Amino acid sequence: MLDILGEAWSITVIGLGGGIVLGLAARLGRFCTLGMIEDAHYGHDRSRLWMWAVALGLAMVANFVAEGAGLIRLHQAIYLYNGFTLAGAALGGLLFGYGMAQAGNCGFGMLARLGGGDLRALVIALVMGVAAYAMLSGPLAALRERLFPIDQHPDAAQGWAHLVGAASGLPPWTIGGALGLVVLLSAGLALWRARRWKELVWGSAAGLAISSGFLGTSWVANTGFEHWLVHSHTFTAPVGDTIRYTMASSGLEPDFAIGSVLGVLIGAFIGSLIRDGFRWEACEDARELKRQMGGAVLMGFGAVLAAGCSVGQGLSALSLLSFHAPVVALTIWAGAWLGLRQLILGHGLAREF
Repeated sequence: MLDILGEAWSITVIGLGGGIVLGLAARLGRFCTLGMIEDAHYGHDRSRLWMWAVALGLAMVANFVAEGAGLIRLHQAIYLYNGFTLAGAALGGLLFGYGMAQAGNCGFGMLARLGGGDLRALVIALVMGVAAYAMLSGPLAALRERLFPIDQHPDAAQGWAHLVGAASGLPPWTIGGALGLVVLLSAGLALWRARRWKELVWGSAAGLAISSGFLGTSWVANTGFEHWLVHSHTFTAPVGDTIRYTMASSGLEPDFAIGSVLGVLIGAFIGSLIRDGFRWEACEDARELKRQMGGAVLMGFGAVLAAGCSVGQGLSALSLLSFHAPVVALTIWAGAWLGLRQLILGHGLAREF
């Protein structure tokens, strides 16, 4: 594939394929972070929580078994290569979670809604992408770098499996693989007993999509001649990347993030046609849109501080057992719970796909 497409387009196609699967999972399987949190707290339904756990467990098993088989070098992954500050992880997670509740969904959910024709999601995604770049490389970048510096650790993977492995003498892949298997079997059994086959299937598909990102980018990075980051799907800064590429593609190369964003849009579009038909929707309440745009700004800022969103940290980084992924995942949940409690408490906010 590298000889035919070149490295840039090969890595873009890898992101595109995984993104399509995730977009289908959102529209056909109702794979949604905010919807999961809302169901767990207010709907007394944990099926989407178990679906998320299936995705996490399967991605974890696939990632660490692939490392054991020599197919991937997890220490090269951005989440294990960089050392992020605990304060940045916690503050970023809270901002993102609260903003997600205000906006009505995360970046991934916004793309899935946009793929179904929701023009409100387009406005919110654009605001979120620009806000992320303002924090990543714009006017707020210098302040972020001063308050929340990032250290690189090329010789020591910043992950719990590798830490425990170094202390116990066990290969890290056996620790991560065993923990992932426990999560996968526990969540899968819960869905099996409840006869929630759709959640089981689409949770598994999402987990494989996450793992395919790490496997694919690692393959290109270690087979090709150019420098590529080893990472997987995340949906905040990549929206900004896609905006930049749309405006200045003649001076930029496509990459995994752009392919991932486009893939979710395509998958969500196909899923909307299969499920209930594609239809355009617009905002009818200016006050609601104002609140959602404010939430998008918080999500953009928070995701950069936390080095990932609900998918980037809650699935991609957590499936590698990075040090800060549990902190980000928990604080995103806490921020979303606070936002939901403040705003809805009695009626659904997260749109059903």
